[in-house]
Amino acid sequence: MKSVCRRMLMCGWQACDNVRLPMKLLIRNLARTTTETGLRALFAEFGHIQACNLVLDKKTGVSKGFGFVEIPKPGEAKAAMKALNGKLVDGNKLRVKKAESPNTAKAPPKQGL
Repeated sequence: MKSVCRRMLMCGWQACDNVRLPMKLLIRNLARTTTETGLRALFAEFGHIQACNLVLDKKTGVSKGFGFVEIPKPGEAKAAMKALNGKLVDGNKLRVKKAESPNTAKAPPKQGL
């Protein structure tokens, strides 16, 4: 059963300070041969993996070269980020960073009207 704080129930399931969300990491520059199982195994060394998603091309089913991993404990996520960023895996140098939420992603600059 998922633990939910009392404030969260009272405010209609909006995030609050008492609920800790998993840290979502963006992994870029993956080899096209990398599988979701392989990506999960790479990060499992650092702790529990809540979710793992390798982004695939819809038409071909081939990896697009990036994916996401969610790790519940921030300390474990930071350790994975530090250890794997720049690591050579299947001939590619990985780039690992904290994924930006859609709300904090930078909007493109507006063109003159």
